[in-house]
Amino acid sequence: MRPLCVHMENFCSYRAPASADLHDVDYFVLVGPTGSGKSTVIDAICFALYGSVPRWGRENVIKLALAPSATSGKVALVFESAGRRYGVVRALARGAKGAVTTREARLDELDPSADPAGGIEELLAAQVRTIAAGEQVTAAIEHITGLEYRFFTQCVVLPQGRFAEFLQAKPSERQDLLIQLLDAKGFEAINRRAGEEEKAAKAHADAAERQLAKLTEADEAAESEAAQRLDARNAFGDEVRSALDDLRRDGDEIRDREAEAAEGERAAAALTALAMPPDVPTLADDLAAATTEAERLAGEAAKAGERESAARERLAELGDKTVLDLAVRAHRDHARLTGEIEDVRAEAQDARQAAADAEADAGVARTNLQQAQDERQRVRDAHAAADLAQRLAVGEPCPVCLTEVARLPEHHAPAALGAADRDIKARTADLETAQQRHREHENRLGRLEEKLDGLERQLDAQAEHIRARPDAEDVQRRLEDVRSAEQQAESARKDALTAKSGLTKAEDLCARLNDEAGRGLARLDAARDTVVALGAPPLDPTDLHAAWTTLLDWRDREAGTRRQAAEALNGTLNDLRTRRAERRGAVAERLAAHEIAVPASAEPDTVREAVLNARNQAQSTLDTIRRDRRMAAGLAEDVRRHREEAAVAHELTIRLRANNFENWLCGEALEMLVTGASETLRELSDGQFELVLDARNAIEVIDYAEAGLRRSVRTLSGGETFQASLALALALSDQVARFGGGAARSLDSIFLDEGFGTLDPATLDTVATTLERLTSGGDRMVGLVTHVPALAERIPVRFDVTRDSTGSHLEKKAT
Repeated sequence: MRPLCVHMENFCSYRAPASADLHDVDYFVLVGPTGSGKSTVIDAICFALYGSVPRWGRENVIKLALAPSATSGKVALVFESAGRRYGVVRALARGAKGAVTTREARLDELDPSADPAGGIEELLAAQVRTIAAGEQVTAAIEHITGLEYRFFTQCVVLPQGRFAEFLQAKPSERQDLLIQLLDAKGFEAINRRAGEEEKAAKAHADAAERQLAKLTEADEAAESEAAQRLDARNAFGDEVRSALDDLRRDGDEIRDREAEAAEGERAAAALTALAMPPDVPTLADDLAAATTEAERLAGEAAKAGERESAARERLAELGDKTVLDLAVRAHRDHARLTGEIEDVRAEAQDARQAAADAEADAGVARTNLQQAQDERQRVRDAHAAADLAQRLAVGEPCPVCLTEVARLPEHHAPAALGAADRDIKARTADLETAQQRHREHENRLGRLEEKLDGLERQLDAQAEHIRARPDAEDVQRRLEDVRSAEQQAESARKDALTAKSGLTKAEDLCARLNDEAGRGLARLDAARDTVVALGAPPLDPTDLHAAWTTLLDWRDREAGTRRQAAEALNGTLNDLRTRRAERRGAVAERLAAHEIAVPASAEPDTVREAVLNARNQAQSTLDTIRRDRRMAAGLAEDVRRHREEAAVAHELTIRLRANNFENWLCGEALEMLVTGASETLRELSDGQFELVLDARNAIEVIDYAEAGLRRSVRTLSGGETFQASLALALALSDQVARFGGGAARSLDSIFLDEGFGTLDPATLDTVATTLERLTSGGDRMVGLVTHVPALAERIPVRFDVTRDSTGSHLEKKAT
């Protein structure tokens, strides 16, 4: 597994999107202050692959992956393994209650031709197929890398504080790792496959023996008998060939004569089908009559058109009818208005006199009313005096003149006051009636004068119209002349339309008859075409009836000739069929003698095919017997071979059944690993330490500073433990590809987190040289996390990690 690019968004301390581009890097270092986020980059690689990080304590712990204040985040890794490119993405989300879950996990195979310099998005977009999603991603990663999570963190990613895990692990735990790296589980599959092969080989042997038992009749005697039968069928085929040729010639001649007879029948049918259409004899006469009628109607239409034109010209000469209509109407209205004016003037004079009379009556009524009013006042005064006189007393002053009353006056009874009121009321009614009559006569007079004024204005207007044509009789005469001319023109127009309509119908009839004549000629041509091959004579197309008569006369002659020829041909056919039947019977007898079943009426080709099939059947029988004999020999060989294969597979299952083989293989691999690590440890410790295995395959250290004392690796100090663990990790990364040849897993990367601060300068230089040698081939990536400047300066690619209030930041630099 070799990373190309790792990308982080809201992952741990990396809030802003950050990517570590590793596609062009073999050896790099992550440097920065403590807590800046250096180890988080290595954590991101591990989390993208397995969904967990070693320094979080337990597997499947993801709550620490998401930045504290973020609601979502993502980690993506593009890597290569075994020549293929993959992309793995894990997206995180924080729920409403603060719980962090994996929202999405996906593993895709990517197109390896995509340029890694394009960045994480471009690389992930080059998707070829989806390999796994959700909970299946981790299992798919383990299959691709060949390592479980616990072993990945021991030989690929060595996190802080866990360098010594592989060094101090129990032998059984180390063996589990080596089994995965060596793919030793494959030998269990070999053992199972050997058992399956043993069963399969036995089954194949048993099946071959069963098939061999069915072939007991395929012996030499059966083969000889089949060969003799084949020779006899070959000889009979040669004998019957001449008879079949005679039958074939008879059949060919019969078919030729039958074809001639069929052709004669088709010719007779074609001749019989010739018949003159029923409308042909009268079509020419109908067409001539229609043409004559069309010419007549064309002349009538022309004459009617000339009459209409003459009537239109005379009408134009008589002038505008509208002007004459207006003049006549003006004379008529002038006379009418003159009479009406006289009548209105007389009526107005009467109304004027009635108005004057009504005014006089109103004056009389007004005078009478005044007199009645005066009389009523007098009566009122008399009544007042009589009333005052009743209240006077002699010696009392008069209330009117204040003079002392000497003598009481004597008054007669005054007239009744009601009579005076009634008289005034009657006189008032008379005055109102007289005034109403006067107003009515005045209104009527006004209306008559207004009407008279309007009539006079109309009369003046009509006088203007008749001034140009003052003679009313002349105007009326001219108008009558125009109307007469219009009637004549309309009559001529109708005559012309009638003539044109008749002409159109006649022309349509001519066209229809011409079309029928054309179709009749086409039918004649079509009818002649059906018999032209029989020698039909040429026809005159100008006379349809004569042409049909010529064709039908020829038909009658030709039909008689062909009937005679057909009778002679039928006699020849009967003779040929009788001869063929006799020859067929002879061939059928010979076939029956050779046990070949063919119907007596079979054609020569059918007989030949039956003879050939009989020969082929004899050949097939012989071939089958020979094949069965060869198959029997092959089956005997198969039985022997499968029995041997079953024995070999049985022996292999016995030898691989115990665990000794797996233990031996892991022991050999561990010994090679410890030998390689010892060489590196001697360089790191300046020859003081060497690693060895005890009898139980536990790793011990030989301390040459203590006279070669062998002791447990757990007794080493912190710095010594780091040296031993580093040597073992480097050896594991360097030599694991050699374990077990092509079946081994390849560790293309190793990532070391801290631990270098415990080394002295000389040891640090040795470590640096060893790491440089490990990456010199370009086939392995080494990544370090360190605070040691001397080591960081010797690494060609450096990632500077910083952290501020917005989170961690990553910058790639060349040293």
